[in-house]
Amino acid sequence: MLRVENLSKEFHSGRGKNAKTVQAVKNLSFQCKPGEIYGLLGPNGAGKTTTLRCLSTLIKPTSGNAWIDQFNVLDHGQMFRSKIGFLTSDMKLDGYFSPDYMMNWFGRLNKMQDSEIEQRKEKLFVDLKMTDFIHKKIDELSSGMKQKTAVAISLIHDPDVIIFDEPTNGLDIVTSKSVTDFLVSRAESGKIVILSTHNMTIAEKLCDRFGILVEGELKEEGTLSGIIQGSDWDNLEDVFFSYIMPDSTVGGEHV
Repeated sequence: MLRVENLSKEFHSGRGKNAKTVQAVKNLSFQCKPGEIYGLLGPNGAGKTTTLRCLSTLIKPTSGNAWIDQFNVLDHGQMFRSKIGFLTSDMKLDGYFSPDYMMNWFGRLNKMQDSEIEQRKEKLFVDLKMTDFIHKKIDELSSGMKQKTAVAISLIHDPDVIIFDEPTNGLDIVTSKSVTDFLVSRAESGKIVILSTHNMTIAEKLCDRFGILVEGELKEEGTLSGIIQGSDWDNLEDVFFSYIMPDSTVGGEHV
């Protein structure tokens, strides 16, 4: 179980009269259980990436906490981090090396034995349909191949919780389906999957529950049917836009 309680994150800039405080995430709470895909939705600047970076231990929350089972992000950072596979759109791979080499490197970084790394590579390369390019230099790969490599690297240690920030950005439809099908298979195997995306179609197809984040606050949470039944709209996209564009026309009606 992943549990987030009253998570907040502030950023400060400037000094004196020019000092500013931006509250990127405000008292965010939600839970995810094994076998579930949770969609964190929101426009740019909503606090999605900040939330995911707090959960990945890349940045420390200003207040609040998060738990995976009995381990929390503030007091058990190393153990918490070992249970997470985090893929961000900012991940850059060294173009000189091959996917196979990078998998070995990240496996050892995660303190895996060589025999474990080989077993995980074999499975991931097959599951993600990577066998044709595992020994090519990353600079020679297509964007889809690079993204599959990034996915494989983030999951080399077989984490309990998979956190992906916009995993299908810039991908063609075939590669996008390959990545999303893989995420579904991970959830079906009992993993917790947290997915941040702007794509409502992908969100509706993949996610069991959703949280709509606007200006750092959780405005709506629940299953697709629950969210729609509690609103005036008949699809997730219209509910989403009713929060981020309340004065616009949504679904043919003025909000």
